Amino acid sequence: MEIERKYRIHHLPFDPDIYPHTDIEQGYLCTRPVIRARKDGDRYYMTYKGEGLLAREEYDLPLDASSYRHLIAKADGIRIAKTRYRIPAQNGLTIELDIFHGTYEGLILAEVEFPDMEAAEHFTPPDYFGEEVTFDPKFQNSFLSRKENAGSNKFL
Repeated sequence: MEIERKYRIHHLPFDPDIYPHTDIEQGYLCTRPVIRARKDGDRYYMTYKGEGLLAREEYDLPLDASSYRHLIAKADGIRIAKTRYRIPAQNGLTIELDIFHGTYEGLILAEVEFPDMEAAEHFTPPDYFGEEVTFDPKFQNSFLSRKENAGSNKFL
């Protein structure tokens, strides 16, 4: 079970390059349910995500590079490209800060994953976080990948 909250970031008050980060490329084979192929640095995997916004099922299946290339070639819509920064946060949590490239250049989102619903409900975001978009499905990467969003600045 994945439990996470998501926020827009309009301005970063620090240089994110001081934190560990990887480049991510992902494509969607299906968006309902979500089936995604992802390259995260030198790791490859396919992910299944169930329905939901704050909490949902999530399963990762490791892939090798050849399997990833085979699957990503079959992906529909826009390939998502972003750099993910992993920033330590309160209570042992990690902020996953995504700075998007390509189609969504300029979009910055932060996600925080929680061990349980209670931790998610009591989370106080840092001052630099903008509005919470956890319950706005247009900020899910699977939605951003849809062809009809190509060339759109409505997310910025």
